[in-house]
Amino acid sequence: MAVAAEAPATASLIFRAGKLMQNGDVLSRLRYRLFPDHVVGEILSKSWIDTAIPAIFLVLVLSVYSVILPGFMSTGNLLDISRQLGEISFIVFGLMIVMMAGGIDLSVGSTMALTNFVALALMNMFHWPLYAVIPTVMFVGCLVGLINGVLIGYLRLRAFLTTLAMLIIIRAIVDTLGLAYGRKIGLAFADSAAWDFMGIGFLVGIPVNFAAALVFALVVHIVMTRMRFGWHVLSVGGSRRSAHNAGISVRRTVCMTYVISGFMTSIAGLFYASRLTSVGSDVGVGTEITALTAAVLGGISLGGGRGSVAKALLGTIVVVLLTNGLLRLQLPTGSNSLMLGAVMLLAVGIDVKWVKNRYKLLSRVYVSPTYGILPPMEYKVPGPDSPYQVNDTLYKSEPIGLDVVDGAEDIAFDEDDNLYTGSRHGDILRFFAPDYQRHEIYVHIGGQPLAVHMSGDGELHSCVGGMGLYKVTKNREVVKLSDETNRSWFSIIDDSRMRLADDMDFAPDGKIYFSEATIRYDMHDWTVDALEMRGNGRLICYDPKDGSSRTVLPKRGFPNGVCMTGDGESLLFAESWLCRINRYWFAGPRKGTVEIVTDTLPGYPDNIRRSSDGCFWIALVGMRTPALDLACRMPGFRKRMAQRIPFDEWLHPNINTGCVVKIDLDGTVKGALWDTTGEKHPMITSMREHKGHLYLGGIYNNRLGRIPLPNANSNFVDRDFYKAGHQ
Repeated sequence: MAVAAEAPATASLIFRAGKLMQNGDVLSRLRYRLFPDHVVGEILSKSWIDTAIPAIFLVLVLSVYSVILPGFMSTGNLLDISRQLGEISFIVFGLMIVMMAGGIDLSVGSTMALTNFVALALMNMFHWPLYAVIPTVMFVGCLVGLINGVLIGYLRLRAFLTTLAMLIIIRAIVDTLGLAYGRKIGLAFADSAAWDFMGIGFLVGIPVNFAAALVFALVVHIVMTRMRFGWHVLSVGGSRRSAHNAGISVRRTVCMTYVISGFMTSIAGLFYASRLTSVGSDVGVGTEITALTAAVLGGISLGGGRGSVAKALLGTIVVVLLTNGLLRLQLPTGSNSLMLGAVMLLAVGIDVKWVKNRYKLLSRVYVSPTYGILPPMEYKVPGPDSPYQVNDTLYKSEPIGLDVVDGAEDIAFDEDDNLYTGSRHGDILRFFAPDYQRHEIYVHIGGQPLAVHMSGDGELHSCVGGMGLYKVTKNREVVKLSDETNRSWFSIIDDSRMRLADDMDFAPDGKIYFSEATIRYDMHDWTVDALEMRGNGRLICYDPKDGSSRTVLPKRGFPNGVCMTGDGESLLFAESWLCRINRYWFAGPRKGTVEIVTDTLPGYPDNIRRSSDGCFWIALVGMRTPALDLACRMPGFRKRMAQRIPFDEWLHPNINTGCVVKIDLDGTVKGALWDTTGEKHPMITSMREHKGHLYLGGIYNNRLGRIPLPNANSNFVDRDFYKAGHQ
């Protein structure tokens, strides 16, 4: 009686536990659908994230000053601020270049005072023409920079101490000259309209010096991002030893950065002199602190190797607005310097901590698993009554290119039955018929060729990992067809560039449909996409008529294996991590629709190819495992795994059992070929039937394989499918 009484209670407990698990699954699915965790990782990976801090400062400063200072945003005040901004920007740009090379220049304030004095002396005392004054003042600034550059770049003195000493020396020279000639310069007057225009004139409605600063900002941006000198500066700032080993003249590059800093500072001195005509002892005092604060706040790294003109300009705007507002508030003496010091201290702290911890944080949040669930397999045990019955057919295969091929992901044939396959070294290899013992490098592409297909007119096409869709003409000329597509409007990921194009096929109208497995991960870490189960892949269409590409099916689970069905309206494509084959209609009355052909495969499908009997061969790159199937429903577990244990110990898909499956268009499995030993074909990424044989490829195998197909059409050539009238 006790046992009988306990049975209903146990059944009820099991039923309630099952309901709780189902409810938990529903809540987990909703949580990961409504709160996509990968957005955080994508934002942190963007280069513009460094600009977020000065942008926040800018918004905060504008918001506070707009409230407490009436008229702060008025046109007159903004024009006055822009004049100051124009002058200080030149100094910050020069200091930025020095800092990006790993140096620092504390002499910019004194250099500005010296060039200001020289400009006013030549204009007011000696009445030189402006066209002679400008180059002379620039020469003085460059001379100061050259002295710094020689001492620091060639003699290898400490940048901080050297420029600090130059600050003191130049300031002493300016004070001495000011005592001797300051009164004469102040009482004289320069009768020059062009000089006045430099100081108080406008150009297209904005002050001349600010307009000039914008022009120089564009020039500096081009130099630093598009020209050799800019790359040398970044290399030297990143690692001087590595830059030297790469053949860069480190000493000359460092010296030139200080010359440029002196040159840019002399321009600021010219504009300052034309605007205020003052040779007072306070000219340039504290300018080095203002410029350094602006540079660091904008995100120019104190350690070198990182920064941009946009960041420097944004930091300059924030600092100029901040100091202008403090002056209008009429705070006690020293408040301005106190605030600048506090801002610089904060900026330095953020810079050091951000550089140190950004990639640590990114490594913890970028891999963002989501909830996934796979349907049950149709046949859990591949016994004698199963179409998946285990056999050793693939183990008996004849090797081709044994220990020669490396990364042979796919196979194609030309009209002479020569075999083509890709190599991890960026080559496409050609093995000569009929025995395929002799081979050559057919062409070098650069990236790793994944899919290789021969068109009806005999031109080889390939999806190249990390590069996109390419064509090789009969003359062995490599032609890029597409490496980008339309960007999604509401995607945080910049998906316009292609990361992992992996398979393709030709439509009857000449368009090429190809898959991109993932838009988040590169060739070397593609298996991490399996951990996410997010649907990061897409199907893309390339139109040779206008050379355009467009995404036709986004958000797919590692799409792979594209193959035309033969009806001229649809194609098959695989979603590897979802273990299913889909049919997509690109034409006809069902255009744009997708239908699941089968989702009960025992493994992860890769490439799909036609067979001579009208069915389709599917390569299974690995087998499903209960552990990973269960982990798909546990995104929290997969997240913790990615954070806490090494990459090589993660729960990855099993890719050590080779299998090829044949299905028809209804998804019915017609048979399976195995290499359960894993000795010859531990994984299979592609296969192609050709004249009565099945040829096998695997991206991690050290060979290609060939097996005879007893009941196959010995005249079947897959390439003929693309000739006129065959589709």
